[in-house]
Amino acid sequence: MTISDLHALALARGRTDVLRALIGLCLLVPTLAAAQLEDLDNPGSVAAIQERAFRMRHELDLSVGVLPIDAFYVGLFAQVSYTAHFSDTVAWQIGRAAYNYAARTGLRENLERKFGVLPTAFEEVQFFLGSDLIWTPFHGKLSVMNRSVVHGELFLILGGTLFKFTNAFRPAVNVGLGGRVVLSQNVSFRLDLTDNVVVPVGGGSITLTNVLATTLSLAINFGAPE
Repeated sequence: MTISDLHALALARGRTDVLRALIGLCLLVPTLAAAQLEDLDNPGSVAAIQERAFRMRHELDLSVGVLPIDAFYVGLFAQVSYTAHFSDTVAWQIGRAAYNYAARTGLRENLERKFGVLPTAFEEVQFFLGSDLIWTPFHGKLSVMNRSVVHGELFLILGGTLFKFTNAFRPAVNVGLGGRVVLSQNVSFRLDLTDNVVVPVGGGSITLTNVLATTLSLAINFGAPE
């Protein structure tokens, strides 16, 4: 084999190696592109969690509410309460006290007028005291017409209530949920929806009863860190 033949063979092998490299590169490019697209679609553990825009510490609530489900009256009450916030998620509503006004329904008025039923025969909530634990797992913000941002939270309630009915004091287990809309670091509005399961003790009561309460509060927050 001559030198010319060796030279030609080397050139042929070089061209083959280059061709193989080009083919491999062509096969690799779609794989890399697919991997980049997958990274864009599935960013993995990357997350953007913002800190709360406000902190609660000592909360004083001035509230009005309604007891809506009794057939013989609708309760309208005023309440004051104090809540201590230990963290962003856990709080203790140490005390709440409410005075209730019973607005008589048409059914009750008919029974008293037509059948002579005495007013003392009807059990009414006169006032009540209570304390609750509050757990707040949800906090977020909403954009309003792309002009302002409203911060708020949702929370769960578990506690106890002592009711003074017309004829007796009765304890109750209180469960419910609520929400808060924050106006500033120091002022917010709070709405609570609760169900009080009243234990049948005293005054001749023999069955469990429910006292539903809807409470709207102006909450004043003080002592919170900036």
